[in-house]
Amino acid sequence: MKTVRRLLYRDIAWSVAFVAIAFLSLFFFIDVVDELDSIGRDGYTLGYAMLRSLFELPGHFYELFPIAVLIGTIYAMARLAQSSEFTILRTGGLGPGRALALLAVPGVVFAALTFVVGDYVSPWTEREAVLLKHRGGVAPGRGGAWLKERRSDPQGLRNVSVNVASIDAGGELHGIRIFEFDGDGRLRSQIAARSGSVGAEGQWRLREVQRTDWPVPDEAGDNARLTMQTHAELMWRSTLDANVVAAALLPVQTMSTVELWRYSAHLTDQDQATQRHEIQFWKKAFYPLACVVMVALALPFAYLHARSGAVSYKVFGGIMLGIGFVLLNNVSGHLGVLKQWTPWLVAAAPSLLFLLLSMAAFAWLVRYR
Repeated sequence: MKTVRRLLYRDIAWSVAFVAIAFLSLFFFIDVVDELDSIGRDGYTLGYAMLRSLFELPGHFYELFPIAVLIGTIYAMARLAQSSEFTILRTGGLGPGRALALLAVPGVVFAALTFVVGDYVSPWTEREAVLLKHRGGVAPGRGGAWLKERRSDPQGLRNVSVNVASIDAGGELHGIRIFEFDGDGRLRSQIAARSGSVGAEGQWRLREVQRTDWPVPDEAGDNARLTMQTHAELMWRSTLDANVVAAALLPVQTMSTVELWRYSAHLTDQDQATQRHEIQFWKKAFYPLACVVMVALALPFAYLHARSGAVSYKVFGGIMLGIGFVLLNNVSGHLGVLKQWTPWLVAAAPSLLFLLLSMAAFAWLVRYR
């Protein structure tokens, strides 16, 4: 059995690695071509374009690796079937259950690799790629990013809305506006800062600040006036820490599974829409398991005799299945947001569907072929 494992695992590993490298090389070339239009603007050089394309490779690896696992495993199993090696293994006692167990091991290893890249490598490189592209500051739309906070102080309930125009490569925030409302929805204070940074435990350090305070209703009748103050620097305490601010300003691809969960919990606490981030969290949690599904989906190709189709046709079929999985995975996410479907079910549906498809095809081939 050690010899069988060595034979299968070596062929699968080399085939998957070859397909993954081919995919990454193709996407690296496409990314460099896309960046050519930006070269020469604001000091953006060819070196920056190449570096940004390199930073985007882990993200492409995370997205494409399950497809590479499917195509590479299909190629390895089809070659074994074409040379009748798999038939010899079957006659030597390699039953369907044992074959599934053997292929489950590389599937789990591939899933672990996908998880490590997707949770630890890709978020950092994606963030660096975004900041490198927008060295003048990342602006999430014309209106900036809005954050909300609800807290209590000695004067009662406070609802705070924070608007940040952009963030630069060093994490410095620009164009900060803070609006504080009381429990009755009346505006109590407004803070406008040219720039600022978020320190430990949500301590905001604001610079070039203009603060306006409105009097409480009881004082308004005594000819109380609003007060306006100017500060070179102002410390403002908040429950909005650096991770929450970065999640609101940067693309969702820059967040790990834990960060997505924390940000979704923050949105829930503030009574904000969480569907999009909850679906993204569950997709991030389930996506590595797609490698196990892809390995199971490739196993039925080993039971197809060489006369029923050449290796190239089987690889082409694997490519079509991989494209179908990616399309279904993306479409289900968008439909889940529109239809307000259960997030974990939306994220798990594509993998479950393809797993059922692979098991059905495997059972039919074992029984009738």
